[in-house]
This record gives sequence, structure tokens and C-alpha cells, in this order.
Amino acid sequence: MTRMTDPSGNELSPLDLELLRHSIRLSDTSKARGRHPFAALVADKDGNIISSAGNNSMPPEGDPTQHAELVAAAQAARALPPEKLADCTLYTSAEPCCMCAGAVYWTGIGRVVYALPEHSLLGLTGDHPENPTFSLPCREVFARGQRQVEVIGPVLEEEAAQPHVGFWK
Repeated sequence: MTRMTDPSGNELSPLDLELLRHSIRLSDTSKARGRHPFAALVADKDGNIISSAGNNSMPPEGDPTQHAELVAAAQAARALPPEKLADCTLYTSAEPCCMCAGAVYWTGIGRVVYALPEHSLLGLTGDHPENPTFSLPCREVFARGQRQVEVIGPVLEEEAAQPHVGFWK
């Protein structure tokens, strides 16, 4: 069986791919609920899902800080102590923005696996006012911290892009 790697040559395990695809399916579920098509989950090293969330930042009732990654990270931080979070991975349908990367960093999650990169997301959303993207890769945010966060991605870009097709019109 051929192993999948990200553009930097980082290998993904079959479990990584399964959990990343689960986050992509959750993003489609978020879209079906009328929300922005993003989702994330946090899993321990054995693949047990600790938390998951869709995006709830969409107006009018949404809170713009309630990105899926931030919500999943916060839920995981309430469920596990920091030493356990260090062995957890956040799987997300799209690259964490700088706010969400900060949440991953501050909660102590040790690893991020993402599908759709920020620059590809910008190509799908354009200048849509509900998604004013940052041109700031999560790797750059993590590189400024005192604690290392492993990042794998982008991978499965085409699968992750599907829930966005036609949404941002």
C-alpha cells in the first residue's frame, strides 16, 4: 500500500487519513445545516475522538470567533489535561487560521493535520465578506511559539474543496 505524504514529505498513517476524511464529512454536514463548510475534530494517539465541531461563525446568530478548530480545541482542553493534549491531533477540513492556530497552541495540542490550505480556500471564497482570509500559514504562527506543534498538510485538497463548491456565491 502506498503511503500518502504532504508536500513536505510528512507521512500520514491510514488512521490519519480516516480521521481527516471524517473532518471533511463533518464540514459537509455543517454546510447541510446552513453553516460555513468547515469542521474539525481532536483525537488522541489511538484515534479516539475527544471532541468535534462544525463552524458556527456565520451570521446572524453565529459568533465570528466560533471557528470549528477553536471550538474543538477548547472542548478537548476541558476534557483532557495538558499532558494528554500534547499527544492529541487536531484534524481539520481546512488549514487553521491564525486565531485557531493560537487556540491549538494555547490548549497544548501537539499536532495538526489539515486538508485544504488557506491559499486554496481563498481561491474558493474570493472576497466573500463572511470569510476574510488571512495570508498567514499556521506553520508560521506555530514557529513563533516556544512549544513545537507538528503540522501535516495540505492533503486531500480536492475532497476538502467539494463542500465549498458553490457555497461562497
